[in-house]
Amino acid sequence: MKRRILPLILAGVLLLCTLPQAGSAAEAEHLTPTRTYQRQFTDIQPSNWYYKNITALYELGLTNGKGDESHFAPAAEVSVGEALAIAARLRSLYEYGDSEKGPAEYTNTNSPWYASYTAYLQSMDCIGEEFDGLYEQSATRAQVAHILANALPSSLFTPINDKAVTVGYASRRYIQDVDEYTPYQQDILTLYRWGILSGMDEKGSFLPDDTIQRCQVAAMVTRLVYDDLRISLDWETSASYSKEGTTLESLVSSTGRFHTAPSPNDSKAIDDNLRYMLSRGERHMSLNYGKNTLTSTMAEQLMEAFLDGIRSYAEQGYNEVRCSYSTRTGAMSLTFSSSLYGEDQIDHYRQATLDAAILVHDRLWKEGRITPSLSEYEKAKVYFAWLCGHCRYDYHSSADSMSHSGYGALVDGLAVCDGYTAAYNLLLKLEGIECSTVSTTDHIWTVATLDGTSYHIDPTWGDQAASVDYQYFAMSEEKAMSRFS
Repeated sequence: MKRRILPLILAGVLLLCTLPQAGSAAEAEHLTPTRTYQRQFTDIQPSNWYYKNITALYELGLTNGKGDESHFAPAAEVSVGEALAIAARLRSLYEYGDSEKGPAEYTNTNSPWYASYTAYLQSMDCIGEEFDGLYEQSATRAQVAHILANALPSSLFTPINDKAVTVGYASRRYIQDVDEYTPYQQDILTLYRWGILSGMDEKGSFLPDDTIQRCQVAAMVTRLVYDDLRISLDWETSASYSKEGTTLESLVSSTGRFHTAPSPNDSKAIDDNLRYMLSRGERHMSLNYGKNTLTSTMAEQLMEAFLDGIRSYAEQGYNEVRCSYSTRTGAMSLTFSSSLYGEDQIDHYRQATLDAAILVHDRLWKEGRITPSLSEYEKAKVYFAWLCGHCRYDYHSSADSMSHSGYGALVDGLAVCDGYTAAYNLLLKLEGIECSTVSTTDHIWTVATLDGTSYHIDPTWGDQAASVDYQYFAMSEEKAMSRFS
């Protein structure tokens, strides 16, 4: 830190003629057609959206129609027993290349028609006893999702919509009618991830409690079998998490209070003034202590107090304060800047640092590593790991090195403690997490309020081992001070 007076500076993301391709996994070799559709069903036409699904379902040997073999009844509801029968035939086709061989082993003339299918699925651990007493009832969409999500081994499927579902669902922009209280929630989400479901409207609504039509079941089942029938979701999720357009001033809240003559010992008034200034996107402050009341010693004390205060906002990129004052009039002017770059560069570097932090924030959200369902503690831990994994400690830094800045940590990937801390605080504040700094003569680190509890966090020391050292994440005040003071 440097100090001078007058002026003073303190630095501080089927056609019938050509059958769709079955899943690419070698295990799925039995999931192939066993017969040819020859327009048996008179109640479906090539113009129907479900035509290729129903014909594929027939060719796989999973249905013979409803009532008689000339009708499929696409709009008819499906009972729980019927859904289980189709799922059992699908699993038997996968296991044996024959849709009835598996259930046939459990046939009992004294049992209901669906009993052999249910028993077969239970023997394969596809279901338990959750449908006992419900077999004759119309199945809900949630029940069918549960049945089909477990009909085949999950190893056959690639979650082609994992990012879209993770972000879209977590942000509540899509599948809004499914939550933790919805029966078979995870099975429903799994089918969206696999490309089996896309929802019933532009918001991807599932309608879990509604009954389900035979044509809809046909679509779901054939998508399980054929890769090229699956749906890639094109949901727009970026706007739900992106921080593009965020400004540094928006990261600082202010009550609007400004003190024209704060005491050097009044840390609350000092902080009020800094928040007022930063929230307005300014870096100049004018004070007035009245005639013949301001001394050189008091001016230096005020500069020390404001420099200590601005260090709490390390993400703002200021580490220096310049001062001019008059002992005669009591007027005092403070200008905050950085010792790392000139007056003509400070705005550029502050914005570049913010832009880099926004890229990190948006990337972690896009990848689903951060979602709204995470607690503040969990989010802070993700950022801690990211920073430790993408920045190196600069053992050769000089006093004017960019390693002392958030820019150094986020852009150059090289930093020392004040650079790590500035970058980490900026990432936390983009999440709306309140944080500040604690510093000693030789070190600076973060103190953050996570889910209502104050924790000390030091990414600098967290990055000193071969892997991320989490003992420096979420420390108590006592532990932190014993290590660094």
